[in-house]
Amino acid sequence: MREIQASVITDAVEKLCMDAAYYLPEDVKTALQERQAQEESEIGKYILNEVCENFKVAAEEQMPLCQDTGTALFIIEMGQELVVTGGGMVEAINEGVRRGYTNGYLRKSMVAEPIFERVNTKDNTPAVIHTEITEGDGLKITLLPKGGGAENCSAVKMLRPADGLQGVMDFVVETVDAAGGKPCPPVIVGVGVGGTADYAAYLSKKALNREIGAHNPNPNYAKMETELLERINKLGVGPQGLGGVTTALAVNVEYFPCHIASLPVFVTMNCHSQRHKSIEL
Repeated sequence: MREIQASVITDAVEKLCMDAAYYLPEDVKTALQERQAQEESEIGKYILNEVCENFKVAAEEQMPLCQDTGTALFIIEMGQELVVTGGGMVEAINEGVRRGYTNGYLRKSMVAEPIFERVNTKDNTPAVIHTEITEGDGLKITLLPKGGGAENCSAVKMLRPADGLQGVMDFVVETVDAAGGKPCPPVIVGVGVGGTADYAAYLSKKALNREIGAHNPNPNYAKMETELLERINKLGVGPQGLGGVTTALAVNVEYFPCHIASLPVFVTMNCHSQRHKSIEL
């Protein structure tokens, strides 16, 4: 059994919040630069050039990549032989978010109640926390700051098993097409298939954390990802929805077993500021 102080988690989360907001992952930067060279639209090339310039300035000046610094969404992979001492896991994470968004001068976007009053919590808490219990005593914390514009383009569909592969692929492409420029393309598309509706939603978020170019290890799903990306980039939505051949940088699919009568599919998109950061403690 291993112990870890809650304060260690808080300090790590504070740094994750700021680093994720300032520094775009290398795989995303590489993909944007490659697509800039391949883009056929002049306005698309110009937009991608501005996007690339933006991530350079953000890193140099330690400023947010985007004014929308998102909901603090976490995936916690916690070993069953790990004990948090000196406080609870949830409060340790929320305190880290509170400090990170305050000390990093990041926009606070969370409202305490979603319908009637919508009063800002003023520190971007509470975080949205997903937990996976693993073997051993490890702890991996992954932060995915989820901007509102792209999140609002999410969609779920409870397909019939008879709809099969074609039904899943058509739904994904139709969702991206309907979103147009609203999620600030080029986007990264996360697709969750299987489980239940809520678990498919989680899988779609988890899929967004995979590196661009790293396909699902199942060859059938890897082929599906490649074909979906080709179809999406033929839609003509283009950078910022102004036309071109770069609508998406990647399509990542995660799957899980499901009920014999069900075929849940959830689509989540991230904008070109594909922010995610992990740390192991």
